[in-house]
Amino acid sequence: MRIAALTGLFVAAGLLIAATSSAMQGPIRFGAVYNLSGDWGAYGIPSSRGAKLHVEQVNGKGGVLSRPIELIVKDAGGTPEGAAAAATEILAEAPDVPALFGLSGSDQARTAGEVSAQSKRVFLTSGATSPQLPFQVPGFLFLACFGDNVQAAAAAQYAYETLGARSATILYDASHTYTRLLQDYFSSSFKAHGGQIVSAVKFQGADKFASAITRASAADIIFVAAETPADAFAFARAVRENGFDQPIFGGDGYDGDSVWSADPALKDIYFTTHAYFADDNPSPRAQAFAKAYATAHDGAVPDSFAGLGYDAAGLLVAAIEKAGSSEPDKLLDALATIENYRGVTGTISYVDGSHVPRKSVTILKIADGRRNFIAAFTPTEIPAP
Repeated sequence: MRIAALTGLFVAAGLLIAATSSAMQGPIRFGAVYNLSGDWGAYGIPSSRGAKLHVEQVNGKGGVLSRPIELIVKDAGGTPEGAAAAATEILAEAPDVPALFGLSGSDQARTAGEVSAQSKRVFLTSGATSPQLPFQVPGFLFLACFGDNVQAAAAAQYAYETLGARSATILYDASHTYTRLLQDYFSSSFKAHGGQIVSAVKFQGADKFASAITRASAADIIFVAAETPADAFAFARAVRENGFDQPIFGGDGYDGDSVWSADPALKDIYFTTHAYFADDNPSPRAQAFAKAYATAHDGAVPDSFAGLGYDAAGLLVAAIEKAGSSEPDKLLDALATIENYRGVTGTISYVDGSHVPRKSVTILKIADGRRNFIAAFTPTEIPAP
């Protein structure tokens, strides 16, 4: 009895020491860089909310490796320079962070990623879709979203095969990496299906669109590459005011409910995006996320960027769990080999050494001032990054 009692005492003491050691380690901290104001806030605010929701759920279940997760959130200010400064500030304030994540602009993600790489830390962009980013910041930058080549290929395939479009005119803002790449990928994909690009009109800055549309040629569809939902709304209005009634196509820069509700008369507008969380999405996983998000944010319906923020935080947690450690190098190795991670924006896999995940694309249509689900698929022909 005495031996048994002593054994029990030693076991209890060991558990207490282990628990105390774990507690002494403190939280695992991630740096979150987001735009929390201005036009870019349409992406950054919901995405940061999605990330915070995932962290709250993880902590509610005991954290990861018996440690809570803590987010250090900094505002990027809507510029590449601001993104770099925010990442620098996080690393100075919390040099123990194993990874940083966030942002939905490719130029901003690149500069934040460069700062992270200098400290040998992962930067996981939740919404920046340039598939060239991992080559620009080799070894340390990952995407939680699909690449622009994938979403452009999906738009081209849907326009050609489903809508029967055989000709397209393109308008794009040449002042942004995202819009330049997106239109180029769409052009090559549409032509690969047998379509014809009858005109490609570039302009420098959103304020130059009004003159650009007057130089566009008529075609079966008009592809307009816009950087933000506010730009997409203004461009779509200008297209219609100039007498073009053909379907308008765009990328995930169109994804924002609030802007489209300002003019319910706008219609025949299609765009590619990452996910859809309204009531007509039958996915139980999507509905569970939407319900939790609405509960946390006064009934708000999450957009795809909220889902991407949620999944980006989840991927980093999954990498730590897989590595069994929060050490930066071990997290990096584990993240690079994640396969079939079941996120709310789709199943995510990093395969063949790629830092751009394999994921499906969602097609939405604007009608009656709101987004409506049309299709979700992985395109068959994808141009090289």
